[in-house]
Amino acid sequence: MSRPTLFSRTTPQPRHTRTPLRRTRRTLVAAVALGMAVTLSGCNDDSGDAGAAKDKDTDAAASQSPADGSSSGARTDDKPFVQGWQTQTSKKHRFRYDVPGKADKWNVLDEDTALSYTDGSGKPIVVMTSGAHYREGGCPSSPNPKAFGEAGKGQIATVGTTGGGKDGSLKENARNWAGNWGFAAYGGEDHKPKIKVGEPEPWKQNGVEGYTATAEVTVTHRPGTCVPPKAVVHSIAQKLPDGTMHGWVLYADQGVPHALTSDDIKQIMNTVRTTGS
Repeated sequence: MSRPTLFSRTTPQPRHTRTPLRRTRRTLVAAVALGMAVTLSGCNDDSGDAGAAKDKDTDAAASQSPADGSSSGARTDDKPFVQGWQTQTSKKHRFRYDVPGKADKWNVLDEDTALSYTDGSGKPIVVMTSGAHYREGGCPSSPNPKAFGEAGKGQIATVGTTGGGKDGSLKENARNWAGNWGFAAYGGEDHKPKIKVGEPEPWKQNGVEGYTATAEVTVTHRPGTCVPPKAVVHSIAQKLPDGTMHGWVLYADQGVPHALTSDDIKQIMNTVRTTGS
């Protein structure tokens, strides 16, 4: 299979401070490597333009078998599940989730703050809002300099919400969001990382019914020792009554000091819930 052309190579775009989300329509693509390359796409924030490859998976599977240890109980309040944690809410994407407190180096961003990586012309290719960072500013370099808004500022982990389109299935979009964010945050077109995306699994917990997917990332460009050798991305996809699909995404450096463990990530994911409206 030939390698897809993704983004044009240009001079890296400068990083910016917190910036309101640009409302654009954009098709997403990413390379998933480890022996082969395939094209991925996903329903991007404020785009509704997915270009997803059409397979025969149906969203109905999301309600057939819940994830292990999950519950369909729909707790929707804004009180954190864990005492001392912070709650973030996305009214647009109808996700609510918790992260550890400020003492544990977590920072919850304004709901409308954009976290994005851009193409050669500076236009967003992946976008998040309603985000949170872990240990922001701890790294002087990034594997992908084409960061926009609050992305790429040296944080060890980032969480946020995305989506809004109707193309593809929930299963496809869960997989694509995991792959796209792993690709964009850990190298992009200029320094393509190697990515392995697992098969999406049904997710039914706290009122959210959809799919979850995990991407394992091997970073190929490490301009400094603080750039991680590996990373992991987790996504959760849900469909709203209007037919639009929305995602919750966590991407985290691995193999560096203070990296989130799998138990840390699981505890955060277990707080993901619907806003109930």
